[in-house]
Amino acid sequence: MRQFAFVMLIATTLLPAQVLRAQETYVLGPDSLPQPGVPQGSVTKYELKAGRFYPGTPHTYSVYLPAEYDATKPTPFMIFLDGSGFLSDKVRVPVVFDNLIARHELPPLIGIFINPGILPAVSDQAQNRFERVFEYDSLSNRYSRFLLEELIPEVGKKYNLSRDPNDRALCGVSTGAVGAFMAAWNRPDQFHRVLSFIGTYVAMKGADALPALIRKTEPKPLRIFLQDGSNDHIVPGEPYGTFYAGSWPINNQVIFEAFESAGYDAKLVIGTEGHNMKQGAAIMPDALRWLWRDYPSPIVVHEPPAMHQPGWDPRGKVYSVVYVDKSWQRVGETYSSVASPTADRYGNVFFADLADDRIYKSDPDSKVTLLKDHANGAKVLRAGANDRLYAFESMQRRIVSLGPGGEERVLARNIEAADLAVTVKGTVYFSDPERKTISYLDAAGKTRTVYENGEVASPSGLALSPDQAMLIVSDAQSRFSWSFQIAPDGSLINGEPFYRLEMPETGWMSGVEGVTEDTNGEVYFATSVGIQVCEANGRVSAILNPPEPGAVSSVTFAGHDMDWLYITEGGKLFRRPVKVSGAKVWEPSKPPAPPL
Repeated sequence: MRQFAFVMLIATTLLPAQVLRAQETYVLGPDSLPQPGVPQGSVTKYELKAGRFYPGTPHTYSVYLPAEYDATKPTPFMIFLDGSGFLSDKVRVPVVFDNLIARHELPPLIGIFINPGILPAVSDQAQNRFERVFEYDSLSNRYSRFLLEELIPEVGKKYNLSRDPNDRALCGVSTGAVGAFMAAWNRPDQFHRVLSFIGTYVAMKGADALPALIRKTEPKPLRIFLQDGSNDHIVPGEPYGTFYAGSWPINNQVIFEAFESAGYDAKLVIGTEGHNMKQGAAIMPDALRWLWRDYPSPIVVHEPPAMHQPGWDPRGKVYSVVYVDKSWQRVGETYSSVASPTADRYGNVFFADLADDRIYKSDPDSKVTLLKDHANGAKVLRAGANDRLYAFESMQRRIVSLGPGGEERVLARNIEAADLAVTVKGTVYFSDPERKTISYLDAAGKTRTVYENGEVASPSGLALSPDQAMLIVSDAQSRFSWSFQIAPDGSLINGEPFYRLEMPETGWMSGVEGVTEDTNGEVYFATSVGIQVCEANGRVSAILNPPEPGAVSSVTFAGHDMDWLYITEGGKLFRRPVKVSGAKVWEPSKPPAPPL
């Protein structure tokens, strides 16, 4: 299929207009027509009142209830964006459901057909606000939250909807295809199946960036069926596309190749129609069979098949960092909150509990014990090479070092610190976002400012390179994080906005806080879109998914071989084994030259 689609694209977009392939004729088959003896489900219309995510905007929707519906059992369901179009006589999804369910080619499914909202005008002289593009075309999580927090709970009051993400599917056409995919992409813990018809993965509101994100991001448990036509926004006079945002057929091919590269269970069918549902309606039964095949077997993540074939390039690949079958594990549950994990040479991890004003230790087997009660508001911890634990105590506004029993030694007073970086010599760098400074605490206990009034808008996380020749500074406002060279006297010189990170879709600040490095010189940033891994050359090469929906606040390596990655998210501590090793403060090492 992939080779066929690519050849067709070459023929339709790169050759002169006179050789454009003629459109085929698509007709509805028997599976889309009522069949004798097949029990028919029912379709009921409803209205969803205006809610939080689209204020003032009601939505109409319909629910298809299969004839075999059993209210005592959680029922799989499928949400169709632009729902009325899929209910129409041109597509006939309820009829297809009836036939395929009767033959046990689909489980008994509830269909939810939701229409885009329209904000009513204030008067007859004013125009309505049409929400469709805003709802469907955005890459943010607003629409997924609308589904999960407003639509599904409302439907769930009437029908017994399954909570299993393997039982939940999404479908969309055109811009609605982007909306369906993004809802699953943003919440793979809730949706595992997507149908995309004539999807608009072009440069309108950011969907053209999705192929690169899909290639970089750790795969999610999704199955995706895509369809498009070779004449979608293609005419003889404009064989490269009529629309300002790009070529629909080419971009569907590009996003499909990204899915294949990352190892997704994906399929692309390209016909000869334009921007309509003629082919989509004709192949709807087959698309549904493919999407729900082998049900109820769960959809799981697989490594890309190419990983085990000659010519595989491991550079910058997610599975060069993590294992496909070894995901996040929660560490302990006795604490109230968690911040700033750090590791010593013995494989122990220390972290702060700000809510209870404590410091905890987790051993290599994840056994959590209390290290220090009444920790003076300790919120930043860093292990030193001298087997002491360095901490910034917010209540006392000071940096201290702690011995094995928790006894303190005061190192600096009257300071503020968002993060610390401790060198093998015991000198300390600390960041102050409010003053926009980075300061240096030398071995004699003297403090001086080594960076101020520069381009780093909000210096937050700090990390040393494996050879401790460079200091990495994350900027919580900008998409760029910085690399500074460390002069012999500890000063910071030759700073550059070296690392370009992926930004969250909403908001104007990156929110990047924690940062750490591995022995290869690759840098790991804790961000709202996951753990972003930058090659030593400054490019984001991989994005690791967080264990739960939400922002990652800190990251560190730990374990006897520094081959476990620890993160904090939502006040919890998680860890997973990795294929790389973290840089050791007690054992500086020169990293290899980066790829250029």
